[in-house]
Amino acid sequence: MNKIILHATDLDGYLKETDKQILAHVDELYTEYLSHCKRLEAGSESVGERLQIERSLSDSAAEIGRYLKSVMASEPAIHVYSFETPREQHAQASRLIAKLRNPSTGQEEFLYYIQRAYELLFGHVYADAALPIKRSIITPTPVTMPVQNYAVHRIPDVDSQIHNSVMCIMLRGALLPSMILSKEIQEYSSDGFVTPFALFKIKRDDSKKEANMDYILDLDKSYFSLEELDGKDLIFADPMNATGGSLVTIVKYLKDHGIKPKSVKFINVISALKGSLRIVRAIEGAEVYTLWMDPVLNDAAYILPGLGDAGDRLNGKDREENPRNIIQLIADYGSSITNLYRSQVREIEKTVLER
Repeated sequence: MNKIILHATDLDGYLKETDKQILAHVDELYTEYLSHCKRLEAGSESVGERLQIERSLSDSAAEIGRYLKSVMASEPAIHVYSFETPREQHAQASRLIAKLRNPSTGQEEFLYYIQRAYELLFGHVYADAALPIKRSIITPTPVTMPVQNYAVHRIPDVDSQIHNSVMCIMLRGALLPSMILSKEIQEYSSDGFVTPFALFKIKRDDSKKEANMDYILDLDKSYFSLEELDGKDLIFADPMNATGGSLVTIVKYLKDHGIKPKSVKFINVISALKGSLRIVRAIEGAEVYTLWMDPVLNDAAYILPGLGDAGDRLNGKDREENPRNIIQLIADYGSSITNLYRSQVREIEKTVLER
């Protein structure tokens, strides 16, 4: 079997001593936060007592948020939407994350909010960065009286940022987010640019704990050309960045084979502090963009508070003995999704079927 394995101990070797101190302090803060969660879960006969617990939980969350923001102030390669955008925009992101976290949010609704999340993220990563440079879109409208009407709209000119891009999919949970970002790039570009795709089959060994986790890149079930990645702006999209191990495994493999990306961007809905720090320490020049930062991981390497398995909530669960390949996942999205992202689907199919 042609596989590459990275160990969690290798990842932690990239962390600075100050990083470890920061992570230890966040663990302490979250232990206090969990004590309030435990009291809330236990319930109370008194409405007043419950309100007091909820206030304590909110205060604890605010303290963690303030600390994370202070840490990120010294990390220019980690971009947290709620720390970098105007305060007026925070409520939209906060409500969106709340809907994604909620266990009662079903698959179709979860997909809808993931789409909204990546539209916000695209704006933060590319459109906001392009300003104040804009270009005009002139569009005919359905109104033809007294003459054909045209509308003129000014949008950020992102061409210089996107035309060297390759969308790198870490399979399953990253498939739809990658298609969403590629669609946004296509719609904002002046020439309808559709990103090339590189598909990597990588997974964590979930039989292990966070401290000794393995990340396994299966080259036999991956679809990419090394030469086509050299000198490119590599974009990785995944709803969750827990440990950072999958991304580091892939980029280290590429660099070990002489591939020198121009840039590496990892774009997440939720990113754990530890995973973000590992990535920017392990990969020179890499940048992490996330809508929301969560503080810690549990022993199974799941983000806390987190939102569960984003891949399962987007795609449904695979059978362990017969996991779906990328073409099967696309087929399961159905016509409404595949028609919306038809250019991206064609590019992915070409990548899989022609190699």
